[in-house]
Amino acid sequence: MAEKKSGIDQALIRDLANILNETDLTEIEVEQDDLRIRVSRAGATQYVQAPIAAPAFAAPAAAPTAAAAAPAATPSRNPANVVNAPMVGTVYMAPAPGARAFIEIGATVKEGQTLLIIEAMKTMNQIPSPKSGKVTEILVDDGHPVEYGQALVVVE
Repeated sequence: MAEKKSGIDQALIRDLANILNETDLTEIEVEQDDLRIRVSRAGATQYVQAPIAAPAFAAPAAAPTAAAAAPAATPSRNPANVVNAPMVGTVYMAPAPGARAFIEIGATVKEGQTLLIIEAMKTMNQIPSPKSGKVTEILVDDGHPVEYGQALVVVE
């Protein structure tokens, strides 16, 4: 048993911790043969529950001007027109750095057209428009993290 403990690759643990920081994950686990390594930001169960409520408070803090406008804009916004994030990740408005954005305010989109990309676990996930219409609001910024269920775009 002592041999296994002395054989743990500390560089691997550091790499996993860096992945947590880069991707805003709370936990990552790797299993290889009979070795299992779990790196977690959460020290107790109480902390694990905190990030669930935090997105509602974290998003407005990151964009104070959007927070001030959100209460006034939300009642007039039809929830059926809001495209929400289907996953946690980092949002990208263009297919590549320096490329033209997929959409802009006032653009007409077709059902199934890519609105933006959410990177999750180093996988680029295209987020399609659920319907045809006009983009009236873009509620996220390029390169910023998004939470599951967060409003991304309004298509009317």
